[in-house]
Amino acid sequence: MEKYAEIDGVKVHYTVEGEGKPLILMHGWGCNTTTLASVEKVALESHKVYNIDFPGHGKSQEPGEVWGIERYTRILEEIIKREGIERPSLLGHSFGGRVGILYSSRHGDVDKLILVDAAGIKPRRSMKYYVKVYSYKAWKRLLYMSLGREKAEKKLDAYRSKVGSSDYAQASPMMRAILSKVVNEDLKSVMPSIKAETLLVWGENDTATPLSDAKYMEKHIPNAGLVSFPGCGHYSFLDNPYQFAAVLRSFLNS
Repeated sequence: MEKYAEIDGVKVHYTVEGEGKPLILMHGWGCNTTTLASVEKVALESHKVYNIDFPGHGKSQEPGEVWGIERYTRILEEIIKREGIERPSLLGHSFGGRVGILYSSRHGDVDKLILVDAAGIKPRRSMKYYVKVYSYKAWKRLLYMSLGREKAEKKLDAYRSKVGSSDYAQASPMMRAILSKVVNEDLKSVMPSIKAETLLVWGENDTATPLSDAKYMEKHIPNAGLVSFPGCGHYSFLDNPYQFAAVLRSFLNS
């Protein structure tokens, strides 16, 4: 069943299917409810599944201002409240893992937390990165002075699309600004507050959220366990669907 809710000034789309204990699915950046379709199919064997399109993704409206992870977590809180969901389990992939981490750190009624190749740890930056950033800022200022704001922005957008991540290049200007904000939010400090039993599922070849992030989470989330898949990347649930399904079934029904 498709549903829409007006939350925080934004029209949010989500689906509700199945019967049983509640499980909420949260997709990664640049994805939507359909990305987690294979996960939803497995979960529906035992759970009632809520699958959210985060604002700016899928059928949900784009925010009108630059949001951080706090505002996205508020969307989850409001859907849980409106649907009358009690003791939900949460599954977040990549960006969706950020929301799962922050929500679970605040709400002790989360039954189970499943973090799949999850974001939440601010990427480590090399000296090369900082040289690149400050060189870019200097070039940006020079363009504004020599070309004017409008022409400079067009040139800068072309540059960002060429050298940025695919997520960044494909996003609208607003969603680019939001992505820049959320990737720099570090959730390490809230991880020890998570009380839910937590499963970490990772691809060992993940370069977007490396396995070292998973090992940090396993160490600092009190009741966490890690399962990693050799040869898999950032979408471990798609790279190894059969083993992922077996692990998910076992955890949800334990």
